[in-house]
Amino acid sequence: MKLRRSLLCTLPVMALLGGCDMVVLNPSGYVAAQQRDVLVTSTLLMLLIIIPVMGLTAFFAWRYKASRKARYDPDWHHSTSLELIIWAAPLMIIICLGGLTWVSTHMLDPFRPLEHIGERRPVPADAKPLEVDVVALDWKWLFIYPEYGIATVNDAAAPVDRPIHFKITSQSVMNAFYVPALAGMLYAMPGMESQVHAVMNYPGEYDGFSSNYSGAGFSHMRFKFHGLEPRDFVAWIGAARASGRTLDRAEYLALAEPSENVPPSSYAAVEPDLFDRVVGRCVEQGRMCAGEMAWLDGQGGTGLAGTVNLLPAPDQASAPFGATPFHVAELCAPLPDTETRRDSLALLTPLTPAPSGASDQTF
Repeated sequence: MKLRRSLLCTLPVMALLGGCDMVVLNPSGYVAAQQRDVLVTSTLLMLLIIIPVMGLTAFFAWRYKASRKARYDPDWHHSTSLELIIWAAPLMIIICLGGLTWVSTHMLDPFRPLEHIGERRPVPADAKPLEVDVVALDWKWLFIYPEYGIATVNDAAAPVDRPIHFKITSQSVMNAFYVPALAGMLYAMPGMESQVHAVMNYPGEYDGFSSNYSGAGFSHMRFKFHGLEPRDFVAWIGAARASGRTLDRAEYLALAEPSENVPPSSYAAVEPDLFDRVVGRCVEQGRMCAGEMAWLDGQGGTGLAGTVNLLPAPDQASAPFGATPFHVAELCAPLPDTETRRDSLALLTPLTPAPSGASDQTF
């Protein structure tokens, strides 16, 4: 009787769960909807094995219990029809799951540009994807819109039914970018660039967050993603431009300092190539970009003298060769980015100048 009362008390709680928005199973973007379909189909295929196995386990326990007076046949050892059922059914389901996984893995590759923005709705021939550069900071999200020259913190938006091309990296530690209503989770790693193509099909405000533990402020690393009608998106861009602030290197380094519960904010202008410098780990003045280092290595290196062409990491107390940074002059970084000092090393024999854009290479 007590057990029955306890079960009855849980019914109102179960009813309340029906009001929850299970966003993973009810997404608002076409990519997330396809991922939902893969999840549901895979689960149903596996249940074709799980449910019969659980049911037969209970049936055999009842049928062959000790108190039954059924015929005892200790010499039984084989049944061809039973063997076919036991092995053929799981094998067919495994083949189906393998085919589903292979096809969906290629069709939903996050690096693959979209071919459709909805069910039987191809991407218009003249549609230009919205470019959004995403940087995971401690502990907030930075969104840069190169096409519009603006940036926002902990706030993002996109027009509905327009393809979106996210380029994602991290400033410090590995993180993960996730908007459940839009598309799947994608990792963000320092010094590397990931991509994801997506589309939002319905207007609304959606939750985005970090899904990979990244330190003390991880649980507050959340942002809002807005699906907007085109005219509302234009107004959103205008509001960002009205802030009057500029995101240059100095402002970025200040923003990158660890902080929690950062309110949404925006920048009216962004320094060119800032995202490429974040990926190349060379936002600080005088620091060589990863692409430049790779190019130098490809040319045979700079010898022993090149080993001092390093600046200390921002969290180090002092540089290994003193407070003044050394550099290889007139070789890698543009002259305004080098800090020429009297105690710099003697110039190396000039190599062939680095090709234009070497500092923008991604690894």
